[in-house]
Amino acid sequence: MDPTTPVVFLHAFPLNASMWETELEALGTRHLLAPNLPGFGGRPPDLPDLDRFAEIVTQDMDAEGISEAVVVGLSMGGYVALRLHALWPERVSGLVLADTRAGPDDETGRAKRTDQAARARREGIGWMGEALLPALLGQTTLRERRGVVEAVRRVIAEGDPEGVARALEAMRARPDSAPHLGKIRVPVLALVGEEDTLTPVAESRRIAGGVPEGSLVVVPKAGHLSNLEAPAPFREGLVSFLARVDSFHG
Repeated sequence: MDPTTPVVFLHAFPLNASMWETELEALGTRHLLAPNLPGFGGRPPDLPDLDRFAEIVTQDMDAEGISEAVVVGLSMGGYVALRLHALWPERVSGLVLADTRAGPDDETGRAKRTDQAARARREGIGWMGEALLPALLGQTTLRERRGVVEAVRRVIAEGDPEGVARALEAMRARPDSAPHLGKIRVPVLALVGEEDTLTPVAESRRIAGGVPEGSLVVVPKAGHLSNLEAPAPFREGLVSFLARVDSFHG
């Protein structure tokens, strides 16, 4: 495989592809793709189904002439990445599953997503920034990185209420990917902020331990949006992993 393996970045909820600007700049020598998932970044909403989200990503890859890539997914993007591999494993040369989990929502989580989707349709998403920021960002960021806090708040406010609602419903209905982990035969990096309370380090440790070619990187002083909160160590872990994938397929 070419030593500059393409990379596809899949964004978190309820952000958009702009969250990957730093990574796109740093990896500019590779063939890169950072699509907006349905309902975000001006892209129209689609079916509330992560398999459909994954299918749309493969269509974007086709449009870019990318047959196979390392897929980097953070949070919701990680859910989509797992579904993409489950359905089209030949399109995936490696996986970075950042601040995400393999298991499905529990009953409490599903009920919360149902309530949030209904509120987004009823009220719009003006409430969402204040409601989600304390969970999306780590304590260090909330205390010391006001620029990051405000940037995330602005991106959330740009969201489309129906797109947000359908994404919540898609995540609520996602299947359990944990049994699939053992079938993954490409390198996998589980990358997580040490202050992530939504998908804690233990969840990433389960992913890394559940795949044959798994590794774990914990990003210090970062929460759920680890690439935005601590871009340098996130990028260091990503670049090291990409070198490993290039070697694995070389």
